Amino acid sequence: MLKKYLRRFVYFCIAVVFVIAGAWVAGTFNPNDYTVQKIEDEFHKKEMRIIEELGLKEPEFEFSDKVSFINATSTCVSYLNWTTDKDKRVPISIIIAMAGIESAWGTSRFATEGNALFGVRTWSLDTVPHMKALGNPDASWGVKKYKTKCQSIKDMIRILNTHPAYEKFRSARELQLETGTWNYRELLSGMTAWSTNPDYAEIILQTIVDNKLPQ
Repeated sequence: MLKKYLRRFVYFCIAVVFVIAGAWVAGTFNPNDYTVQKIEDEFHKKEMRIIEELGLKEPEFEFSDKVSFINATSTCVSYLNWTTDKDKRVPISIIIAMAGIESAWGTSRFATEGNALFGVRTWSLDTVPHMKALGNPDASWGVKKYKTKCQSIKDMIRILNTHPAYEKFRSARELQLETGTWNYRELLSGMTAWSTNPDYAEIILQTIVDNKLPQ
């Protein structure tokens, strides 16, 4: 009887070993989402270490016309993407188009005097550097000022990643990251809160097409 139970126990142990081995093989050659995410996180940490070791810093935002504005914005977003998790990145073309439209390609008063490319408002007038709109000096809000234009872009990306109004955008981005293909129309449909213009998404899309913005 004892030998019978011992035999069953040995068989059970062998079965467990095979199950564990099978799971390991499956996880190695057919990694699940957790495994893939872990690998990507480690890769991002290595990227950050490279940035620190190379002493990379925010690029200068220099431009003289629309083309150089596009290039400067693209360079800034590329730099920010190095320091941003993959699932928090925003397509470069969307940021360029928004910055161009909101700041008249860097020529607006808010852009030239306050480095504000998106006209982000603040109601914390006592603590946040800001500019008032001409003709409305007594408004309870102001447009945020930034030390650099690249910092303005960084703040815009932060807003899209954190504000409740853009939850639909973030959900669409999450799904599209899994497929590896951007659907700009779908992404922009989750950003309608940014503008009161009902055609804003179409304007952004047309700006991307007309200027052949980088993907």
